[in-house]
Amino acid sequence: MFYKTVEPSHKTFDYVLVADKVDDDTDLKAQRQKAFIQQLEKKNISVTRILNDDKVFYGLRAPNETFEEYKYLLKVSDSCNWSEDEQNGIPLVTRIRIVHFILQNTYINTGENLHELFMKDVFETMFCLHELKKQKELTKMWAKWSHLFTDQPVREIKNYFGEKVALYYLWLGWYTKLLVPAAVLGVIVFLYGLAFFNTNPLIKEVCQSNVTMCPLCDKRCRAWQLSDSCTYAKFSHLFDNEGTVAFAMFMAIWATLFLELWKRTRSRNVSKWKVYDWCEEEEELILELVNDPNCQPKQFRHSYLRSTVVLILVTLMLVLILGLAHMLVVFRVVAAPLMSESNWGFIKDNATTVAVMLGAVLHYITIQVMTRVNRWVSFKLCDIEKTNSFAARERSFTVKMFTFQFFTLFSSLFYVAFFLGRINGHPGDYVRIAGWRLEECHPSGCLTDLFIQMAVIMVLKQTLNNIFEFTVPWLKNCVKRNTAKKLQRKCGHCYKACNHKQDCVELCDICKLQDWMRNFNLANTDAFSLFNEFLEMVVQFSFTTIFVAAFPLAPLLAFINNIFEIRLDAIKMVRLERRHVPRKTNDIGVWTKVLEGIGVLAVIANGLVIGFSSDFIPRIVYYHRYGPCATGIADTHCMEGYIKNTLSTAHLTHPAVQKDFLENQMTINNKINITQCSYRDYRSDDDYSLTAQFWLVLAVRLAFVILFEHVVVVCKFIAAWLIPDNPIQVKNNRLHDKLERLKEELRKIKHMNSSGVPQRLSTSLE
Repeated sequence: MFYKTVEPSHKTFDYVLVADKVDDDTDLKAQRQKAFIQQLEKKNISVTRILNDDKVFYGLRAPNETFEEYKYLLKVSDSCNWSEDEQNGIPLVTRIRIVHFILQNTYINTGENLHELFMKDVFETMFCLHELKKQKELTKMWAKWSHLFTDQPVREIKNYFGEKVALYYLWLGWYTKLLVPAAVLGVIVFLYGLAFFNTNPLIKEVCQSNVTMCPLCDKRCRAWQLSDSCTYAKFSHLFDNEGTVAFAMFMAIWATLFLELWKRTRSRNVSKWKVYDWCEEEEELILELVNDPNCQPKQFRHSYLRSTVVLILVTLMLVLILGLAHMLVVFRVVAAPLMSESNWGFIKDNATTVAVMLGAVLHYITIQVMTRVNRWVSFKLCDIEKTNSFAARERSFTVKMFTFQFFTLFSSLFYVAFFLGRINGHPGDYVRIAGWRLEECHPSGCLTDLFIQMAVIMVLKQTLNNIFEFTVPWLKNCVKRNTAKKLQRKCGHCYKACNHKQDCVELCDICKLQDWMRNFNLANTDAFSLFNEFLEMVVQFSFTTIFVAAFPLAPLLAFINNIFEIRLDAIKMVRLERRHVPRKTNDIGVWTKVLEGIGVLAVIANGLVIGFSSDFIPRIVYYHRYGPCATGIADTHCMEGYIKNTLSTAHLTHPAVQKDFLENQMTINNKINITQCSYRDYRSDDDYSLTAQFWLVLAVRLAFVILFEHVVVVCKFIAAWLIPDNPIQVKNNRLHDKLERLKEELRKIKHMNSSGVPQRLSTSLE
């Protein structure tokens, strides 16, 4: 063959297999180990066997012919024929990827592959080796806390971990940079609410009110004074003010700009890496042929039965997740009245708020448990589907896992945003679950409950996840590090000689074992390790955009988290984990479609939050129709009397109301008996029917949501149209590259025709 393969300065191993030592050769496990190694040797893979206590290490090195065949097939392929590897030889990242595929697709005579042998404990694990020199270089320039605010060396990451990992860090870095304007504007909106913290007339009305409110629960709760919730009203205004409307519109457009600008950034970089037209499925077909020249292509298959089964199981899983969200609602309904009887004054006075926070913590615990369940179910559903390639399986798994996680994370938030306080009924006709009355919204609005739920989940999820992500592999590495040190001391002079001589051809067994043990003791990684990082960030993107109207500080928290997340992931990947199997790709895959879907959902959700969850629309209606300024009353603030206007009165003389409230509930300070109380709703004081103001507010709410969504969607389409996915420079560079490649091929043909090479070439290929 006439293709050149780049050789390292000393012989490296492409992969290492680890198994438990079995002394009995007749043992079935030992026979399977031997059979698998023999199959590898039949493929001309050299195997170096080294014993260490109760472990057996197999160092694997594929022959150059394997990589030359791969390179030639790349050259004649449709989509992969102009990769950077073709021009510069076969780097170690490509060698690792090829050998990894061969290992995964090698079968012993019983028909078992390596995955099945792992399940039966025939082999313990396998891993590719870190390159110590490049590992130190990446640590020095990137994987250190001191580089917290420095740019990422994306090209060096690509050369060491492959394009897929590089694209993840490129995307994460771009996302973090674009969070800066969103975070700044979110802080401005928050400060706007803070500026009127003590002077807002709505807050004053609550704090100075003498209105008596109806009990918030059955039997245990008592009537209370609206002025008791003064602090809650102030807090609500921080996140429910006029600025949140503009901010929600900005974030919906921001999501589109982020995605469009990301597509340009991705296009520019993958064009530089010569993988713009790369096709993972086509490379997988090439790898199949390299592994087995007599292989048959995996046919595309579709079964209506399997699809129906998967659809039914997905539906059942979503029903289960929604059932868990329902249980969280029941917990809050039960917890609030129980806490109102607490001996601790703080909990007794803030029973509803504490119940909301405890519900959020319980929701977080549910998320952690369901994440593992969702992963297992998603894998099993992919097994039922029987996709024809790893790339297709990965796409299917991503969609299912994200769907399950999204429902797990957001089902409770959707309840708080759109159902809390709207389906609970009214005095005389309350809605109950198992005898417990549903929650009500505070007279200042429901948005604070949504904010508390989001803040607790987001802070807990990001903080605790990052702590566990870093400390667990770090502690494991510290515990296991002593083994490698003992081997280093045992090697002595031989170790030093082999590591300092540049022309060292083959390391001694102790040096090899020391390097293998160093990698073996690191935290394990698999094909879906990077998926976990993507999922974490895409879920964060969802929190940052979907309910941002209720939590304008979400972009700021996301920005701060990502600054540390980038370095944490870098340190973990370079120093604490085994080397990821390099994957060549030209995109972040199906995640782009997921992000686009989140962007559309963000427009709908924020429109509904502003229109139905916040008090923005009722305030606008009151200002223009029912307030002092609308009725011609001068020398008063236009919003004076708004809170009282949103309240209706329940009279104890009504028989149905008497059934809902006990006598001991309708007392204040255990002394004063009351004959009426107020509750948040637009209802008649006589027959409790909905008033004309309710229907007017509802009509304006619906009109606002429709107008908001149409305006924002038009802005999103205009932004997407103005910003093309591919910069003109990238298009011109690709055109130039294609022309140069064709010229090079033409020169080769002319040269071979003039020198008579074709005959010799065809002979060598045969």
